[in-house]
Amino acid sequence: MFYKNELDFLCDTLRKRHIRASYVSPIEPISSVFDPILHDIIMSHTFDPEESVQQYVGTLEPHTMYKTTDDFKLCYIYLLLPSMPEQTSIFFMGPYLAAPISSRELLELGERIGISPKSQRYFEEYYSSIPIIYENDAMITMVDTFCERIWGSASFAIVDVNKQYRQPESPITEATHGESFDDILVNMRAMEKRYEFENEMIRAVSLGQMHKESLFSGVFSEYTFEKRVSDPVRNSKNYGIIMNTLLRKAAEQGGVHPLYLDRVSSEFAVKIEQLSSLSESATLMKDMFRSYCRLVRKHSMQKFSPAVQKTILIIDSDLSADLSLSSLAESQGISAGYLSTVFKKETGKTVSEYIRDKRIKHATHLLGTTHLQIQTVALHCGIMDVQYFSKIFKRQTGKTPKEYRESIRIKKNV
Repeated sequence: MFYKNELDFLCDTLRKRHIRASYVSPIEPISSVFDPILHDIIMSHTFDPEESVQQYVGTLEPHTMYKTTDDFKLCYIYLLLPSMPEQTSIFFMGPYLAAPISSRELLELGERIGISPKSQRYFEEYYSSIPIIYENDAMITMVDTFCERIWGSASFAIVDVNKQYRQPESPITEATHGESFDDILVNMRAMEKRYEFENEMIRAVSLGQMHKESLFSGVFSEYTFEKRVSDPVRNSKNYGIIMNTLLRKAAEQGGVHPLYLDRVSSEFAVKIEQLSSLSESATLMKDMFRSYCRLVRKHSMQKFSPAVQKTILIIDSDLSADLSLSSLAESQGISAGYLSTVFKKETGKTVSEYIRDKRIKHATHLLGTTHLQIQTVALHCGIMDVQYFSKIFKRQTGKTPKEYRESIRIKKNV
């Protein structure tokens, strides 16, 4: 199999997006590629676990990608892999969702396939763990590219297949979908899958791994929010409050001091309560993930010694305070010489350089976002002499404070 490395890479990448992906022999049972939880929850309405992969997919043409969406709105992609004469394999990925499913749709779907009211929450728990992969998603592009590579051509057939399953013989039946011990185990597995997904997101934030946002795109959707109240917007707000707390704690574990966390957490608390639609909820969740990742990247102090950590916190908390080296050292009961040496070693800057950079950065923020007089800006940055402030500001930025403010104004008006 000349493309085995590419195939393994594709499968590993899909699994990181929580999409089942495998390549199997056509004679393998279909249960080897389908999610066992799916069969447990929807029972016999999905597939016969003894049915072979070949029986399920039928005859597959070479150079053809097959896409299917079944009666349960679950999507799959499969194709016949080029192989050596003695070996035939089928690539199979899914389930995934092509779009979010609302609570109403899940209720109606549950009714149609015979899910009892008692088991509906198990059903919804399972769906909340299924990733959403839109048609223009990078994962679909990756599968397309893989097909181009293995078939040696950008031109290949794509066939949409409708998979229909038999309807339940009777309406909702408590006997089939009751609160049995097996049902509870199914619910536990579905919940564990969702919690595992959330835990991965929390780990990513604690490490500042903003690039992993794409791996969690499926969790930022309407149907993912745990259904605790009937009002969907209130429900998403509750979930947002929970995630704000969890991600804040994750950033704290990543070495961010509460001094920096409190402002961001408070801002998101206000934004969560101002939400008016589910689409806004998903957008805010993504923003929350990125913001806490940025905090870890910018303010993580795990690599610094306690003395340097405390010095940075004192400086960042009040730039207008007495920030002389002797004062900073005295507040910690250490010598100025020791603080100077360890600070330079760990940060790459002297204490005075760090303070100067922070003051200039704060000054650019105030000049660009407020109408404060330049003398007032200087005072907020801890510099009493406005002429000295203008001198060091120009040395750092190449512009006087007045010139800098004017350049910002011009940019905003362009």
